[in-house]
Amino acid sequence: MNRKKFIKNALLTGVVSAIAPQILKANNNKSINSTYDTLMQQVGFNHIPNKNIHTMNTVIHKAETRGQANHGWLNSHHTFSFANYYNPERMNFGVLRVLNDDIVAAGMGFGTHPHDNMEIISIPLEGDLEHKDSMGNVAVIREGDVQVLSAGTGITHSEYNKNKDKEVKFLQIWVFPKEKNVTPRYDQISIRDIVKTNEFYQVLSPNKDDQGVWINQDAWFHIGNFTKGNSDEYKIKREGNGVYAFILEGDVEINNEKLSKRDGMGIWDTDSIYVKATENARVLLMEVPMTR
Repeated sequence: MNRKKFIKNALLTGVVSAIAPQILKANNNKSINSTYDTLMQQVGFNHIPNKNIHTMNTVIHKAETRGQANHGWLNSHHTFSFANYYNPERMNFGVLRVLNDDIVAAGMGFGTHPHDNMEIISIPLEGDLEHKDSMGNVAVIREGDVQVLSAGTGITHSEYNKNKDKEVKFLQIWVFPKEKNVTPRYDQISIRDIVKTNEFYQVLSPNKDDQGVWINQDAWFHIGNFTKGNSDEYKIKREGNGVYAFILEGDVEINNEKLSKRDGMGIWDTDSIYVKATENARVLLMEVPMTR
């Protein structure tokens, strides 16, 4: 079997086993594939920029080029290869492995399913998402909240649309961890009190004493809410990191590249990026290591 076919088969098998395609309880007595081990099989393929090449330090993913899976109860757009969407040129951006833009129908959700050794971040954009896990956490996350699940040695969890009369929309983001087999951990915060206008504010970092949630990786997430004509410069916090920008709303220019709602742009081998709103806009910046 050639390398490309092997990777495709591993991706389809591993990711499908790592999520619940419908509302069903997982049989915890069955052996499960490791989220981390399965997805790490793709690392080293042609999706991670070569740090020795400095002539092409950007990648742009337009919204309409993303993968899509519409299951009726779930309509999901995949920036990177996930489940049945496979593109060998779009596996991850550094340690940023999954960026799913999910819409879950009223009263529906992901049944109990396992993860290990993955940092899973959920950012609700609209509606209420109910979370339950094997650590005993039961919570509802809403627009203005950020949740992180550090899967570590292994957990099971479920996510449901709490409302019976409206959809829930949220971003599901997976990041490879810095260290494997840590003790699983759950964290959730409201970012309503730290929101700023026309500048980026931090919502995630590797440090538990910093603003926002913290994860087991040298990564920083920031959100910016901009009115038309305003701008901000984001400075890279760790040498060797890159930044993946995801446009939540509106139109912007990043380093003179024009981007619109749900477009993504990755930039590396730089000390900073410059973001300007050409219309009212909201932008998520994810700074992550480009290599492990």
